[in-house]
Amino acid sequence: MDINLSGKTAIVTGATGQLGRTIARTLAQCGADVAVHYLNNRAMAVQLTEEITGMGRKALAVQADVACKDSVDAMAEAVISALGAPQIVINCAVSQYQWTSVLEQDPQDYQDQFDTCVMHNVLMAKAFIPHMIKAQYGRFVGVNTECAMQCLPNQSAYVAGKRGMDGIYRILAREVGMHGITVNQVAPGWTISDRERKSGVKPSPDYTARVALNRRGTDQEIANAVAFLASDLAAFITGVYLPVCGGYVMPAI
Repeated sequence: MDINLSGKTAIVTGATGQLGRTIARTLAQCGADVAVHYLNNRAMAVQLTEEITGMGRKALAVQADVACKDSVDAMAEAVISALGAPQIVINCAVSQYQWTSVLEQDPQDYQDQFDTCVMHNVLMAKAFIPHMIKAQYGRFVGVNTECAMQCLPNQSAYVAGKRGMDGIYRILAREVGMHGITVNQVAPGWTISDRERKSGVKPSPDYTARVALNRRGTDQEIANAVAFLASDLAAFITGVYLPVCGGYVMPAI
């Protein structure tokens, strides 16, 4: 049984990031046309579109600030004009910041995480889900994190944003499910990606000792889960927070 996204169009936010680029490639490998979102890294976005068109798919590089409504709306208009309304939306973008304790964390870091974890997803839903409702079909997938369940020291701004995102996704799943739209989250663990492959993956025994599978996962393993949830193989799965972390965190009933 193969994951077949032929005839589908996807948009991936944060597609030029370490995980986003692997997700974009994987969706294309499964047959989807892909809109490649970027904030600043246009060179990587262009490279990805060239890779995707080289697979025989359509691709579009599109810039936007995912925390700004006007920018997201302009991106949606550009994508729909060039590729048609996406049936698959993958929200991977998030702002980066220096982690520290609650008492030392800059308050602006909490606002940035709210904007890029919560409002990002709200704005993408408002821009793209009405088209899914019209089509009575859609896949809306967000990248969350195992940190949302770990709640370890120095994670507070990130966890606050991702837990807020989780609430949006669970409620949205109930609100749009009757239209044939699934709404799910993938929650990666500490993932090996291109950056570490180039610099050399260092041992992380303190982390892997807490992972049931006793290793770190890869960006491709995360992308595989995203592609599954974007496919018709997952047509009866919605409202899910799916850890892809080798068993570091395990949601309980």
